[in-house]
Amino acid sequence: MTQDLSPLAAMDQAHALHPWTHFDSFETEGAVVLTRGEGVWLWDDAGRKYLDAVGGLWCTNIGLGRADMAQAIADQALKLAFTSTFVDITNAPAARLAGKLAELAPGDLNRVHFTTGGSTAIDSAYRLAQYVQAARGFSGRTHVIARKQSYHGSTYAAMSIGLRDGDRVPEFTYKSDTIHHVSAPILYRRAEGQTEAQLTDALVAEFEAKIAEVGAEKIAAFFAEPIQASGGVLVPPQDYLARMAAVCRKHGILVIADEVVTGFGRLGAWFASQDVYGFTPDMICCAKGLSSGYQPIGAVIFSDALWDDMRGDKWFTSGYTYSGHPVACAAALKNIEIIENEDILARATRAGALFQEGLRSLSDLPIVGDVRGHTLIGCVENVADKATKRAFPDEVDIGRRVTHAAEARGLMVRPLGALNVMSPALIISDSEITQIVETLGAAITAATDDLVREGIKVG
Repeated sequence: MTQDLSPLAAMDQAHALHPWTHFDSFETEGAVVLTRGEGVWLWDDAGRKYLDAVGGLWCTNIGLGRADMAQAIADQALKLAFTSTFVDITNAPAARLAGKLAELAPGDLNRVHFTTGGSTAIDSAYRLAQYVQAARGFSGRTHVIARKQSYHGSTYAAMSIGLRDGDRVPEFTYKSDTIHHVSAPILYRRAEGQTEAQLTDALVAEFEAKIAEVGAEKIAAFFAEPIQASGGVLVPPQDYLARMAAVCRKHGILVIADEVVTGFGRLGAWFASQDVYGFTPDMICCAKGLSSGYQPIGAVIFSDALWDDMRGDKWFTSGYTYSGHPVACAAALKNIEIIENEDILARATRAGALFQEGLRSLSDLPIVGDVRGHTLIGCVENVADKATKRAFPDEVDIGRRVTHAAEARGLMVRPLGALNVMSPALIISDSEITQIVETLGAAITAATDDLVREGIKVG
């Protein structure tokens, strides 16, 4: 056990199992203990200050430390801290939030099932899709299709639906007999000479082939993130998702948009599926930006058409103790009010243009192979050879090297293998964007210099 940890870090190291713990490094290094946040800034228990370019975990959309949010949460906790929403009970914030989400969602997505977060929203959508298909008379439609390099959450069904490098370990089991995967739209590593249109054609053809292989009569739904966030910020060709959705319609397959990351302003719109990529799904799963991380809450927003198929003398036996939690719903309502009153969607669009321009300026650095993103989500992919796109060996751990160099300079970015990903709060200022770009550039340069000193070939 490390001897120079702070008392809080030592207590955490001695007792906590973190999500995605790597045991050897945790037992050597411990964790950073964060104690305060304001706007896009964080402080640890030693008083060190960091610019949080990660946005918590893709979620602190309106920024940290807002007194108006804290007051809304406190007021609701005093008025009604909890009530069940099972069967025929609800509460005022849950009813108002359901109505507001129906107002914001595209098409006829006017029905809402509340969950505790993104993973449980995906699990609920997975069950809801099978329920709808059975209610339609297609009880054999129990299979689903998702994409490789997708991340849909960490509950059992959600992790089985996702398929991201490094997520699946031999100590766990995953559902595989009814869950299938097709290729992701990876523009950076597409075949040499292949256009975006040709890539889309190939992906749609692969999807059609997978449906034929499984049998359309067995498939309930297709799960897709508008941008595959944790899978490497994979930004698709503009018409790809609409074309995939059209294939689903032809075969009676439900389209489920995982907007846990992209919802509530991350791409400058309430929801990216319709406003950014031009398709209306049957369901939207959301969380994260729904409350900007102030309270744990998620939701499945689904269409009136699905509700009409489900209704009748039968039960939907799925839900959670904290579904429609009044304090969480009050926080989400206040969060949406702030986004509307402060025109944060427009602010995000403007800031996002500056952010993407700044990140592109890093493209000339020796190990930066690709810079990609959309509005206020971004990614730098580090490679050993830019000409061939050759990756660094896993043991180099280049993404973590860059992250450590950035943290030493007061910037938090997230390592994902060879990538460094960012999703700062939507209220970020121009000067803070400049600081992210300049500091990340310095961190990449420092990590590159370390590689050269260690004799690791670059280029």
